[in-house]
This record gives sequence, C-alpha cells and structure tokens, in this order.
Amino acid sequence: MLRTILTVVFILVCLALSTIVLAQEGKSAGLGAISGAAETYWGKNKGRSMEGKLVLFTRILAIAFMLFAVLLNMKRF
Repeated sequence: MLRTILTVVFILVCLALSTIVLAQEGKSAGLGAISGAAETYWGKNKGRSMEGKLVLFTRILAIAFMLFAVLLNMKRF
C-alpha cells in the first residue's frame, strides 16, 4: 500500500518537474551579456521575479524526485 502511494506521488513530482523545467527561459543572454547590458533591474532582482521562483521550485522538485527515486528502489516497501 505504501509503495503505491509513493509511486503516485513520484509520478506527480515527475510531471510537475517536467512542466516547470519547460516553463523556464533559456540561459543564453546573447551579445548583451558581453557589453554588460544584461545587468538591468530584472537581472539584479531575479530572485524575486517569476523566473527566480521557477528556479527555486525546480530545485525543490529535483530533490524530491531524487528522494522518491531512492525510496522506491529500496527493497523494504
């Protein structure tokens, strides 16, 4: 029973992680990064923006993904 619950939660984490990764923008700043044009208001406050929240959620879901993968591979459940 516990293994079934862990599997369902693992699948939900996988779907959420895939969705959040696909929602993020690319990391290439183009030629603006060479001249320093990438350092704008949005670049300085990226942690408070939607992109910063997506990065945080990605990290949390990646950790959850790894933990559930380890738990499901244990022979105790």
